[in-house]
Amino acid sequence: MSTWIAVLATAAGCYALKLGGLVTPQRFLADPRVRRFTELVPVALLTALIAVQTFADGRSLELDAPRLAGLGAAVAALLLRAPFLVVLAVAAATAALLRLVTG
Repeated sequence: MSTWIAVLATAAGCYALKLGGLVTPQRFLADPRVRRFTELVPVALLTALIAVQTFADGRSLELDAPRLAGLGAAVAALLLRAPFLVVLAVAAATAALLRLVTG
């Protein structure tokens, strides 16, 4: 039963966040500080997600060679201005091939 409470609470929170974005006054969103904040937050969250997925395994820090190689391949693809889906495919293929080779 506690799982359903968590699911419903999360759904209500997501709905409230979306509703908050819709009812926020335009003059508040026009503020340069708010605009700058909304431009930088997704980048910071994506960076944090990448760091956690690359360097963490559960509650421990783990330096996994295939993950690091996949991240390096993704950075190289980004530097070559590849489209986002190509970056993802290159990173996944690099990590998968390295896992296949190293067993």
